[in-house]
Amino acid sequence: MHSVTDLLAANLHEVFGNRDPVSRRAAIDRIYTEDVVFTDPEGVTTGRDAIEDKAAALLANAPADGGFTEDGHRYAGPQHGALAWAFGPPGAPAVRGIDVITVRDGRIATILTLFTA
Repeated sequence: MHSVTDLLAANLHEVFGNRDPVSRRAAIDRIYTEDVVFTDPEGVTTGRDAIEDKAAALLANAPADGGFTEDGHRYAGPQHGALAWAFGPPGAPAVRGIDVITVRDGRIATILTLFTA
């Protein structure tokens, strides 16, 4: 079982910030439920394969020096957590947002991503 704060970090760094497809997929299989639901301003996707496609597309279109950084504290309760992040070149993020997760049986079951307005 993974702690909520560990899952928040893994979601950001090992999945969405990971350019290596093999280790990214291993992280996906380890930290998400099979029926994970990901919601962001683009819509709703379901399942591990959809998470893989989402992360791969994001990173394929990102500049080589672009990446994710944590943009504040990790917040965690027994089954929920939140983590603010920034994405872009070091020191000049292009986008900021927050991920809110729900955990079931030690894995992420839902992710809600919000962007700053």
